[in-house]
Amino acid sequence: MTAEVLGVRFDGVTVDQAVSRALALMETGRGAYVCTPNPEIVWQCRGNAALRSAVAGADMTLADGVGIVWASRVLGCPVPERVAGYDFLLALLARFTGRVFLLGGRPGVAGEAGEAIRRRFPAVTVCGCLDGYFDDDGPVLEAIRQAAPQLLLVCLGSPRQEIWMAAHQKDLNVGLMAGLGGCLDVLSGRVRRAPEGWIRLHLEWLYRLLREPARFRRQMCLPAFVLAVLSEKIKKAGLR
Repeated sequence: MTAEVLGVRFDGVTVDQAVSRALALMETGRGAYVCTPNPEIVWQCRGNAALRSAVAGADMTLADGVGIVWASRVLGCPVPERVAGYDFLLALLARFTGRVFLLGGRPGVAGEAGEAIRRRFPAVTVCGCLDGYFDDDGPVLEAIRQAAPQLLLVCLGSPRQEIWMAAHQKDLNVGLMAGLGGCLDVLSGRVRRAPEGWIRLHLEWLYRLLREPARFRRQMCLPAFVLAVLSEKIKKAGLR
């Protein structure tokens, strides 16, 4: 089952189902990739053709945001639950027993996240770590090829990570790439995730905004996103 929110397709899966599908995609060894759009990214897709194409080409697209879950229900194609990128990553690492390469974050973050993975998931082999501060893709691609991971975490932030994965899908002999934004920052311990109570109340976005006021500018698109979803609902109702 799939859902469509303002032109972006989402897979209607739970966290467990997403992990099972990711492990199956990994077996193909063809550079499949996963995107995790939230409402901000969906809104960016409307004005960024490269991002829109990259997200459309993903092998799996997860509903990372309570706003996506709300929109899917309003539009009559509900996804079963929110699949936050960080929750998906932890659940995937818990069932994964191969080689993973970490790409992204500020200098030092990927290495610290790699150490956290080694401690928490001893069955996973961290075969390489690189920060996201690079202009030339060539050396990065070569390092990944040499490391030969089955799983590549691409944490470059949106829209860069989605466009990067789409551009290099055929350049790398990896099983699966996953675009996961700031997950390495959280894994490394440099950024704290919202407490469980905030997450249960669907207020993780507010917690992050309070801790990172600079995010306010990015979230100014949210009222427009809500209005666009409601407008789409009215349009659909009129066609019946």
